[in-house]
Amino acid sequence: MTACVTTAFPRGETLGRRDGPAPAAGSGAGARGAGRAGFSFAADGSYAACLAPGPDGTGPHVERWTLDGPEPYTVPLPGARPEGPGSEVAALPDGRVLIRRPSPDGSRHHLALLHPTGPRTGELPLGSLAGTEVRLLPPPPVQGPGAAADLVFALARHGDRTTVWLVHDGRTAGVPRPVASVDGRCTGGVWLDRTARLLAVDRHAGDGPGTGGAKTVVVDLATGAVTPLLQLTPDSDDRLLLADPDSGLLVLRSDAPGTARLGWGVLGSRLPVRFPDCLAPPDVRLTPFAVQPGEALAPEAAGVALRVDGPQGTGLAVWRPAERRLRQLPAPRGWLAGAGRWTPHGLCLPFFEAEGGCGVAVPADPPAPGGTAVPGTPSAATGPAAPAAPAAPVGPATPAAPAPTVGGAGRAQVRR
Repeated sequence: MTACVTTAFPRGETLGRRDGPAPAAGSGAGARGAGRAGFSFAADGSYAACLAPGPDGTGPHVERWTLDGPEPYTVPLPGARPEGPGSEVAALPDGRVLIRRPSPDGSRHHLALLHPTGPRTGELPLGSLAGTEVRLLPPPPVQGPGAAADLVFALARHGDRTTVWLVHDGRTAGVPRPVASVDGRCTGGVWLDRTARLLAVDRHAGDGPGTGGAKTVVVDLATGAVTPLLQLTPDSDDRLLLADPDSGLLVLRSDAPGTARLGWGVLGSRLPVRFPDCLAPPDVRLTPFAVQPGEALAPEAAGVALRVDGPQGTGLAVWRPAERRLRQLPAPRGWLAGAGRWTPHGLCLPFFEAEGGCGVAVPADPPAPGGTAVPGTPSAATGPAAPAAPAAPVGPATPAAPAPTVGGAGRAQVRR
């Protein structure tokens, strides 16, 4: 069922709302999805999964969302006991849910596939990983005939090395297995291509959280090669947050301008990284969570969806490099704040209300200069924002081309 929305989402729509009134704008997060966390879309968007509160205040359990039918619905997948802290889920295109459960001491992480079997939950163990820090990676943005949309990878640190593991490949035999290894402690994880080959991770200079800056490197999962990608200054903390393989748009956070700020660059371009003033509003925290796909050779036109946390609560905004402003959009009531998936049909925002059930809202994204500017940000009339600090061009990251190396403060030299 598709229901049109009136004032809250001008020209927008809510896909498959089960019952109840249309979601309304407000603080955006509303009831924050009735306590749901760790929302994960399958690679093709057909299913999703999250951790939901148990009935009568019991501990969390896995909840699967079915999104490829006429209207979305949820299926609880409770285990023998409530899920513990630190558990993660990943939805698969076949309707199963992969879960990572850390052991009580955090030294091992057990993997399993969950699926509904009548009134109970079926569970297929997939083995375990050793590591002090283990995290499931977002699904690779694979596409095309024969694309493997059911791949799931994990990043695991063990000792002084971080390993990329393939934990699901559509079969149950031969996984998990290591596919690449990087010296040092690595976090993050952003895919740079649509073949599940080039993975960008943030390698930290120190051994623990908050120790030393980070530099983004690219791991070639086919060859194991590790090459640098972001090195704005020798001492800056440079982390890649999002990337669009189609346009090459990169969204990053760096303290090279003096304080940690959001910036953008283009993969393979020699233009400098930019830090627009509109992405640094006072007293507001911006968290990018989705980038618009399909804008081939037009990174300036690609949209970036951001969660906005400020004195007025949690909200939603969209930014494009060409617009030079941050446009605030209404978020659905019950939005799982920070969760979303940008498809060729629009930005899909999952929401859940105790009385109205689950759904996926698609807010209208009016062309510039429509929308409402986020308070404290410059408008398009202020002109383009210049780089706020010496910035390095982002070099190419393809299997055939070497990555850039930094020479001097904020300057990059690309060896070809």
